[in-house]
Order: sequence, then structure tokens, then C-alpha cells
Amino acid sequence: MKFKDAIEILRPINDIMGSLTVIIGILNTRSNDPIILTWNIILGVITYFFLAGSGMVINDYYDIEIDKINRPERPIPRGAITLKQAKILWIATSLIGITIAILHSFLFNIGYLNVIIAVLFAFMGWLYAAWGKKSGFIGNIIVSISFSIGLIYGAVLNNSNVPPYIYFFFLTSFFLLLSREVIKGCEDIEGDKNQGVKTLAIQIGVKKSTIFSLIFALLAIVFFILPCFTNILNRLLFLISMAFGLAIVLYAIVLMLKRNLERKDFKKISLILKIAMFLGLVAFIFASF
Repeated sequence: MKFKDAIEILRPINDIMGSLTVIIGILNTRSNDPIILTWNIILGVITYFFLAGSGMVINDYYDIEIDKINRPERPIPRGAITLKQAKILWIATSLIGITIAILHSFLFNIGYLNVIIAVLFAFMGWLYAAWGKKSGFIGNIIVSISFSIGLIYGAVLNNSNVPPYIYFFFLTSFFLLLSREVIKGCEDIEGDKNQGVKTLAIQIGVKKSTIFSLIFALLAIVFFILPCFTNILNRLLFLISMAFGLAIVLYAIVLMLKRNLERKDFKKISLILKIAMFLGLVAFIFASF
């Protein structure tokens, strides 16, 4: 196994993007000590990077047969990494991430809540790959938690008493991502049927699934607004930046109300919700200024 192949299977760009949630959690609960802030960001991001990367590896491990058809250029199906090597890499990256979380806890005396979250994050990566993906909706929930949990992880690095607005950030991210995952199930319904994936769209139909997605999007809006009524660090900047994300989510909801939605419509809605998620993270960052 070459080093470049090991890096490729970790999907570093995705891991770095996801680590933004940790930075947001840290910045919104930071102290006035720049040294502690810097080390929290460095160690928090490294922990997230390796644990997210381990999830990417184990996902490819279980997806080898599907990837031979759909993603033959990936390291495992093209023969650059064997299944045994992938398993070792998954164990190694998981242990590195958890070990760094333990060292972080020990060095800065922050308790062990961060370690518990790190272990949970690693476990969810395996659970989704081994079982959650084909379970459909439960898999959607696992994905939504896995991405959003970085917000809480970052916050507990500063204080075990996580402020309410961080939980609202988490729930906003969770429900918005869950809404998009359900829509993606509607978009990919034919392919999922062939692969035996039990998405919500397959189990209850596209129309009902769209209604669920709409409800989740509305819940995301509710939790997106609630931080304005807490002691958030910068309410004004958050309000201004939040308006853009809200407008995009509302646009997606309007599209969901359209009758006789087709695959191209679901693809468009999925993209709009992805943009809304990015704008939401931007608003969370502005809230910390």
C-alpha cells in the first residue's frame, strides 16, 4: 500500500470540510486565552480528521462489490489497497483519532466527554458502513448525526456545560442534512431498489417521503432561529448571515410543494439544500465574531 493511496482512501478534502464543524463549536464557546484556543483547534481538527477518515476507509471496505461497478477507480477495487490493508488502516486511523482525543483531555484537563464523543463517532462510522447504509432511513439518521456531532465536540473542548445555542446549531445541521438525505433517496430510488437499499422513498413512497423531508427542513428552520433568543456571541452578525440560509431553505420547501416531482426536481432540491447547509455553517461562524 502506497502512501498516496492511503491518503486517497481517507478522502482528506471531505474530512477537512467536516472538521469545520469542530472549529465552529470551539469558536462559539472559546475563552480569552489564545494559546488554549489554538491548541483546541489543532487537536480537535486532527481528531475529527482521523475519525472521519476511518469512516471513509471502512465504508470502502464494505462497498467493494458495488465500487467494482460504480467506482472502479477507487483504491480497493483497482487493487491499490487490499481488504486486509484497508482493515488495518481503519483500525489505525480510529485508534489515532481516539488517542489524540484522550491526550487532549489529559493535557488540558477537560474531562472525558470529548473522548466519549470521539469513540461514538468512530463507532457510527463503522455502524453506517456495515449496516446503516442499506437500512435506509436509519442510515440517514446516522449520517446526519455523524456530520453534525463535530459542533458539540468542539464545544465540549472548551466547557463541559455546552450552551443551548450549540445544541440548536447541532439540531439545525442534523435536520437539514436529514431532509437532504431523504430527498437523495427520492432521487436515487431506482438504483437503490436494485441494490436492496431500504430508503424511506422505497418503503413509503416518494410523495410521503417528500413530506417528511419538508417537515425536517421546517424543523431545521425552527432550530436555526432559536439561537437568536440565547446568549449567542454575536446576535447581529448571525441574524444578517442567517437570512441567506433561511431564504435558500424556504426556496427548497417551495419546490417540494410542487406536484409530480421528477428525478431532476429532486436533484435540484438536493443541491439547494446542500448550499443551504454551507450557508448555515457560515452563519454559525459569524455568530462567533
